[in-house]
Amino acid sequence: MNHNHITIRNDEIKSLFDRQLRDWKLACDNYAALDNVKIKDLNIGNARFKVQFNPARIISSAAKVDAKSIKERKCFLCSGNRPVEQEGLPWGDNYIILLNPYPIFPRHLTVPSLKHEPQRIKGRMADMMRLAAYLDDFIVFYNGPRCGASAPDHIHFQAGNKGFMTYDQDLAQSGSLKEVTNATGATLYLADGLARTAFVIYATSVEAGAGMFDRLYDALPMPDGEEEPMLNILCWVEGGEWRIAVFPRLKHRPACYFAEGDDNILITPASVDMGGVFITPLEKDFDKVTAGNIKNILDEVCISEAAANEIAKRIK
Repeated sequence: MNHNHITIRNDEIKSLFDRQLRDWKLACDNYAALDNVKIKDLNIGNARFKVQFNPARIISSAAKVDAKSIKERKCFLCSGNRPVEQEGLPWGDNYIILLNPYPIFPRHLTVPSLKHEPQRIKGRMADMMRLAAYLDDFIVFYNGPRCGASAPDHIHFQAGNKGFMTYDQDLAQSGSLKEVTNATGATLYLADGLARTAFVIYATSVEAGAGMFDRLYDALPMPDGEEEPMLNILCWVEGGEWRIAVFPRLKHRPACYFAEGDDNILITPASVDMGGVFITPLEKDFDKVTAGNIKNILDEVCISEAAANEIAKRIK
């Protein structure tokens, strides 16, 4: 897929990409390299997955996100530490839209807060929904601090162009939604049958969608010693309505990430993987990974349908 042929209707975002890919060699080279990444397709039941061999993502996949490592490095999302070539587009009062120089998508954005505050979604779903409406050619996503965020110390969203992940398309076609509860302007569903369990909110307004998300959030289990339930979130606008897919998580990294020898597969599932695109920074993993491996990883890091049903019962 040629990275220059992605349609972006938003003129400000389009010109940001045009300028950055013209003036920033690292970003230009990494986006050009996407034309040569290997991709293979795998199916698990009705769910479609892609596996992408993307060596530039080793920076994220192997990122040290323990408290000590985070404390000892400069935050790469703070303005004073960003590359001099990296331009930003102010958005709202509190955020800036940046080109992600280590892309997964043909068009990949990072949207950090202007303030250095921890990666927490509580109280920010309205921001995420408004961002999805502004970036309506994109799916906006959020990685929890222990669910794939390589900057757990700085609140940020990311966005990738629509048509790349598979979950939004599979969800529209699967019909495997079970209503949990509804309110004016928002309905919460449990989506199963797509190889991983998710809660999905359909909303017609920001207020209704954010309110329903808060009800779900309050019902999610809070791990000991954590300040946020483990989760990944995708948010996009479809047919004038918002879709918010919430993937509650059990674990950050699967056993195969830590395994020795042939059993080792360097995969750190985050929102993009939950969205249907598994990133392998090592070619050996790309070559050997099977649908069975993906299913095992999802079963290990995601909650079960039974656990999701228990969460559904707790929603007020």
